[in-house]
Amino acid sequence: MQRYFITPEQFGETSVIIKGEDARHIGKVMRGKPNDKVIVSDGIAREAVVQLKTINPQEVHAEIIEHLSLSREPWLQVTVAQSLPKGDKMETVIQKCTEIGAVSFVPFLSERTIVQYDAKKEEKRITRWTKIAKEAAEQAHRSKIPDVQTALSWKQLKDQFSEYDLVCVCYEKEDGKQLRDVVAPWSASLTRERGYRVMLVVGPEGGFAESEIEEAEAAGAVSVGLGRRILRTETAGMAALTCILYETGEMGGA
Repeated sequence: MQRYFITPEQFGETSVIIKGEDARHIGKVMRGKPNDKVIVSDGIAREAVVQLKTINPQEVHAEIIEHLSLSREPWLQVTVAQSLPKGDKMETVIQKCTEIGAVSFVPFLSERTIVQYDAKKEEKRITRWTKIAKEAAEQAHRSKIPDVQTALSWKQLKDQFSEYDLVCVCYEKEDGKQLRDVVAPWSASLTRERGYRVMLVVGPEGGFAESEIEEAEAAGAVSVGLGRRILRTETAGMAALTCILYETGEMGGA
């Protein structure tokens, strides 16, 4: 069943209104007809199966026929901090990590970041990335759309480490602690009643400088390896996120 995110204001007591691109998608792409059913979520507290009543390119009116529980979000809240990669790789990271279960994304600039960051394009870039996160969340039947933050400097990112229960920095030269060595014992005693927060930090194409790893560890992060193979920057976050969610029971693990 097709899923759409709407604002809380579009939710009524017995009906909803779907607007904008989603209304056009229902009418033109999905060729929706009266009595067809879709799922809508406000990404906060309400989710429901609705039955379409009237359809036009600007608005779709639908009747609520069943309320659903917001049960598709991982209990462990993982933020992916990604050093800005070349080309459209950030779009791939956001799309795939949203499908897997990331709750937010923090782009950042590190010493070996190749991309020439242009602050003037920030708003357009965030709009594009947020749209990708929304579409991926709908496709994966997520209950919430991951948040996409504006790009931070390396110092600004380190300043956020204290806000998380665990910060793992993926480092290809780490030959001691592997990701599972850190996550398994840390998560063993956690209870799902509390929303634990994890930040997964991934470097650029050229990797992190040794000084950055030292600074990260001084700020409370843990340097971890991802096995004996070197992963591309756009692959590392997906692999590490999957491992963390598997280890904590979100993908059939513990």
